[in-house]
Amino acid sequence: MSIRYNLDVNPATDGRIHSWGIASKRRLKTLALHYVAAIGAVALLVAIFTRLPVVPTTVALSFLLVVLVVASRWGITIAITTAVVATLAFNYFFLPPIHNFTIYEPQNWIALFAFLVSAIIASRLSERARREAENANRRRKEVERLYSLSQQLLATENVLELNNSIPQFVKDAFGLTAAAMFLPKRNEVYRTGIEHPELSDDELRAVTQRGELLINQEQQISIVPLRIGVRPVGSIGMEGASLSRETLEAVGSLIAISIERAGAVETLSRTEATRESEKLRTAILDSVTHEFRTPLTSIKASVSTLLSSANIDEAGRRDLLDVIDEETDRLNRLVGEAAEMAQLDAQRVELHIAPYRVTDIVEAALEKSRQVLDKHELRLQIPESLPDVQVDLDRIAEVLIHLLENAAKYSPENTPITVSAEPCGKMVEVSVADRGPGIDDLEQSLVFEKFYRGRDQRYRVQGTGMGLSISKAIVEAHGGTIGLTSQIGSGSVFRFTLPVA
Repeated sequence: MSIRYNLDVNPATDGRIHSWGIASKRRLKTLALHYVAAIGAVALLVAIFTRLPVVPTTVALSFLLVVLVVASRWGITIAITTAVVATLAFNYFFLPPIHNFTIYEPQNWIALFAFLVSAIIASRLSERARREAENANRRRKEVERLYSLSQQLLATENVLELNNSIPQFVKDAFGLTAAAMFLPKRNEVYRTGIEHPELSDDELRAVTQRGELLINQEQQISIVPLRIGVRPVGSIGMEGASLSRETLEAVGSLIAISIERAGAVETLSRTEATRESEKLRTAILDSVTHEFRTPLTSIKASVSTLLSSANIDEAGRRDLLDVIDEETDRLNRLVGEAAEMAQLDAQRVELHIAPYRVTDIVEAALEKSRQVLDKHELRLQIPESLPDVQVDLDRIAEVLIHLLENAAKYSPENTPITVSAEPCGKMVEVSVADRGPGIDDLEQSLVFEKFYRGRDQRYRVQGTGMGLSISKAIVEAHGGTIGLTSQIGSGSVFRFTLPVA
């Protein structure tokens, strides 16, 4: 018969106790070395000065200097010990009678007492200065870490991503072993890595409810309430560093503000998206009611005339059928542009990129635009030395078609339209210049928006306002840019860039 005992041991706690034991042994060893070094410095001065013809004042000042150095480096306790040892050595080796702790002359008693008091006072002052310097340095580092944390918190605007990242941000900023955050609004605890029993969910919830800071210096654990004003929004637990109360409260305020800010940005984004959606819906309805109704009205009138009148000659029938054919093509094109705009917005358009000459693009565009350009003089300024560009030929030709048709529609008859191209670093810039009425500065920033049409042209010239928006999406999908330069009464120049092959 055998008996087996099962002892439950928490590996994390056992490992922490072991590490604390090692740290305590190291601190004791370091403290012992400091004592040995301080007393050794006194012994070294005794060995030197006993072999030299020096006066007691020089010895006392040298001992005092050692005490000051020890106090500034290792603290008041070691400094006072050093002062006592130096006083005894000063009495034994340098005050008559030599090699005897007895003092005969009253003035030597006064000198010995003055040395001891001076050494203790000086060591206390030096210790105070050292502590103030350490505190100032610690506060400076904490401010730097707070600044680094604030930069990380402000860089993230997505609420879910921010909540998951905050514990890691705090851990990295202050060199912690673990961090955990509780948000009652979501009733969830966010942690860095595995769960630490010291940062329990119950303690995080309790601090959130009480709204009071919890600090355990021995275990280096702090749990800070996250407050906006007096309203608690959660708590953050930190393990592995001793931070000042002011820094802990600042961390709590920063995190609370960042969470509220991210929530406000998310709400604003949803509101803006709803507003843009409503704006787009209104624009689409306006476009449908205006642009789609015009060709439908023409088609309906032509068909009704053909059906109701039997006395129409062949020429009249031909004209009506031409109207139906043209307006049907127009409707088909409107539907096609709307579908293409939706695909471009959803980034579902596949580009077939290959190197092409700019002249190939221009020729492909002119082949489909000859009818609208019949009443204009076309001027081409394309150098033969231009490098090839890396594009989808059909898509970029479509961009040029939109620009050429716009130039033809908005320019007076018999005015020239110029197509030019020139190298621009690692890009090639293609331009279309017209002699139209021009576009004022206010509208120049709007012409590439969906369904936007100029205030003075929207009812005079047919169109949906999708051509330039489609062109912008296609050019940007190629990694280029599109823009314009315009002057009222002098025409406009639309230009776009394409990457060199």
